[in-house]
Amino acid sequence: MKKKVVLAFSGGLDTSFCAMYLSQEKGYEVYTALANTGGFDPDELAKIEERAYRLGAKKHVNLDITQEYYSKSIKYMIFGNVLRNGTYPISVSSERIFQAIAIINYAKDIKADFVAHGSTGAGNDQVRFDLTFDVLAPEIGIITPTRDMTLTRQQEIDYLKKHGYEADFTKMTYSINKGLWGTSIGGRETLQSNQTLPEEAYPSQLVEKGEETLTIGFKRGELFGVNGTEYTDKTKAIREIERIGSRYAIGRDMHIGDTIIGIKGRVGFEAAAPVLIINSHRMLEKHTLSKWQQYWKDQTATWYGMFLHEAQYLEPVMRDIEAFLQSTQSRVTGEVTVRLRPYNYTLVGVDSKYDLMKTDFGEYGEMNNAWTSEDVKGFTKITAIPAKIYYRAGENVTESVS
Repeated sequence: MKKKVVLAFSGGLDTSFCAMYLSQEKGYEVYTALANTGGFDPDELAKIEERAYRLGAKKHVNLDITQEYYSKSIKYMIFGNVLRNGTYPISVSSERIFQAIAIINYAKDIKADFVAHGSTGAGNDQVRFDLTFDVLAPEIGIITPTRDMTLTRQQEIDYLKKHGYEADFTKMTYSINKGLWGTSIGGRETLQSNQTLPEEAYPSQLVEKGEETLTIGFKRGELFGVNGTEYTDKTKAIREIERIGSRYAIGRDMHIGDTIIGIKGRVGFEAAAPVLIINSHRMLEKHTLSKWQQYWKDQTATWYGMFLHEAQYLEPVMRDIEAFLQSTQSRVTGEVTVRLRPYNYTLVGVDSKYDLMKTDFGEYGEMNNAWTSEDVKGFTKITAIPAKIYYRAGENVTESVS
């Protein structure tokens, strides 16, 4: 009997090559599986399924994990205001973990002998897939033809043509990975330290020329409403904010960071919804959380984002961090007003019943109602004591200070 292999299949060149190679050259019974985290519409899914069967797949499945991706990842990235290196909303890298989990679970369900993916040896995704597969199903072998054979795109295209598949692949100038939480763009400029992507490289183009006001509502930290409309399905709210923000070409940037494999990497991205949501959420937290809640959230969220990016989602401490982030959100409720304009935006303000500025204790720079001037003098004097002790210790105080 032929051995079963489940191939993580996107319909792109690498996975198309793998599907044909594994079925025709290696004689495997190939099951292709697309784990959809919100980056494909129904027409695209239908075309990918048709392609899978033309390439020799015995069976193809579409695994819709968009809701799981939101509830187990995006929600916590919003709670933590996670932007890797202060810039990147961890778009594609966070998706890959959940795609890998869905693929390996499907492989276990059908009792596959192997699982395969089309990642090359030069990027992060190979680690994300391999590590997740190995942790969740060490008994299932991993096959990676593109990586192991060190193939070029042209070699893959030539192989497909030679075996009767007239590929409609071309050597595209830019590689695009689209998902619910943003789109990554790679190309010749991202390989250089002194260049950036041109306007035409971005899938979304500037449409609106004027200004527009957007209101984003949160309830206990979770996305709740957009322009007064409430959403029970948070993914629909994200899509609506993306639709509005992308028309102003908001959320474009270049991420530069350390890869899992140790080298530096650059990738362009557009993520109007993540950028607007995260920064609105952060502003609401400034009004509703204490100083130390904000401080410790920043520390743990940085680690959360780093672990997520580096394929450590299954590390148990991630569940502990999620529990902490969840506990900080009990008062993060209210609306944030944002003014949109071409290529940028302004956070106007917030409206929340938990706003810590709405107090009768005093108004900053204006009025003190809960303390007297004598209270402040005494407070300042006591606060100064540790520093006074330090600077008066020993001899030659002036010289030691300088």
